[in-house]
Amino acid sequence: MVYFDKVTKIYFDNSVALDEVTFTIEPKEFVSVVGHSGAGKTTLLKMLLAEEKPTSGEVFFESVNVHRLGRRDIPRLRRRICAVFQDFKLLPNKTAYENIAFAMEAAGRKEDEIQADVPEVLELVGLGDKLWNFPHELSGGEKQRVAIARSIVNQPDLLIADEPTGNLDPINTMEIIQILEKINDLGKTVILTTHNKGVIDSLNRRVVTMERGKIIRDESQGRYVI
Repeated sequence: MVYFDKVTKIYFDNSVALDEVTFTIEPKEFVSVVGHSGAGKTTLLKMLLAEEKPTSGEVFFESVNVHRLGRRDIPRLRRRICAVFQDFKLLPNKTAYENIAFAMEAAGRKEDEIQADVPEVLELVGLGDKLWNFPHELSGGEKQRVAIARSIVNQPDLLIADEPTGNLDPINTMEIIQILEKINDLGKTVILTTHNKGVIDSLNRRVVTMERGKIIRDESQGRYVI
């Protein structure tokens, strides 16, 4: 599904963010990417979303070189690869229902689909009773659940979760991770970045460890070792 082929990224100040990174992610995998700040994790994700271009090397999504896509094709790519972040990025003046409906409207979905799918996806993340709550009426964990629901409602193939529990307490953290596992069990590929050792060790799934722009470890049932 995802293939990085000797990808290097050097910024204008000559700092090396990625250094000949090569690895593959198969469909339906759950992969955690770990490393200290500045290790290259964020740049890696931006490459996949076509937000950054490599200095050299190629990034493929389902055999398509994402950096050779035309400008009109990028939105289609980003509907298939969705992302959630630690700061939620919810629209503050819209309810949970409206935040998710807005994403569906942007994708050209019909009103009857929106009315059917929004309650269903909120139920999936455990917020079936919070449809009409605004973000300021939700806890941090509930906001992140809405963000996840919004990201998956249009049925992407790949979900990127970039430090999704960075602002959450331990209980909410584990609940969010369980939701990500549930999404993976439903057949979606998941890429998680996190600094949380407890999360990584509890998952017992593939872990890719980065350091100074390089992959220094790639283990099928890895633990947080830096």
